[in-house]
Amino acid sequence: MSTIVKTIFRFILLILVQVFVLDKIRLHQMVTPYLYFLFILWLPFSINRTTLMILAFILGFTLDSFHHQPGFHAAACVLMAYIRPFIINILIPQEGAETNYEEPSFKSMGGMLPYLIYCGILIFLHNAWLFLLEAWQFADFWYFFLNTISSTIIGLLLILITDLLFSRNQKFKTNTI
Repeated sequence: MSTIVKTIFRFILLILVQVFVLDKIRLHQMVTPYLYFLFILWLPFSINRTTLMILAFILGFTLDSFHHQPGFHAAACVLMAYIRPFIINILIPQEGAETNYEEPSFKSMGGMLPYLIYCGILIFLHNAWLFLLEAWQFADFWYFFLNTISSTIIGLLLILITDLLFSRNQKFKTNTI
């Protein structure tokens, strides 16, 4: 399957799962299960930053349209997309996985720990920015912090389950023809 078709399919599937399944789940006041940002996390290493940020904006704007919110998810997704290349450069050595694999995964990032750190940092930033924009204050810092941490943990669990259920067969690219 081509990369564009796979990307469009993931976009539609993740938005539908978020809107029609995860948004209906209420675990607790402090836990908000989000999985839609997996679209940004799974985009190819080779995507340029402008395209990445445009796709992130479209993803967030689409979810905001369903929620009737004024751009909170769009802002959080764009922040996530802006920070993503920096996190990848920190976690993957130069001339590393981004030249040998197509997209981030357990295999391409050198194991489960670097992949979960990559996902965890970006999910934490997404959730913190989203919850800050929604409340527009740090009035109750502990509520904000616990909400961000608990939603990040749930997001990581959802990503781990999704990654284990839907394994992506990534092949090691070589320089030979």
